[in-house]
Amino acid sequence: MADVDQGTQPDTRTVVEELLRRTGRGDPDDIAELYAAKIDWRVDWPVEHHPVVPWIRPRSTRADVADHFRTFGRSCPSSEARVAIDRLLIDGPDAVLIGTSSQLVEATGRRFDMVFALHLTIEGGLITRHHMYEDSLAVLQAFDS
Repeated sequence: MADVDQGTQPDTRTVVEELLRRTGRGDPDDIAELYAAKIDWRVDWPVEHHPVVPWIRPRSTRADVADHFRTFGRSCPSSEARVAIDRLLIDGPDAVLIGTSSQLVEATGRRFDMVFALHLTIEGGLITRHHMYEDSLAVLQAFDS
């Protein structure tokens, strides 16, 4: 993050805003650089690894983060995405983003629309927790051909 002085750590808001910028650009490796080497990752699904939704699986490393965004991007083209952040709540190292997402599943041509909450924790200028709470049923139905 070039806009941060050497020796200082970016605050929570700065890291979250940079995550949103990088996510908008869509480069999985660039996004993953904002995450710690080991992370507490959770996507709120009833199963740990879903056989139909390719990005739903356990993750715990920076490389896993890049794979998540790469896999998601192959399934849901960014040109068809509509995401809005309605609220950003910050309390020390924790941030909660509340928003809406509409994505097209390329394989089926079906769209899912949902409200989500994303809980991030930033420590030492890196994201150490990524917990996404989303409408897993809406996503699964969009994969149902």
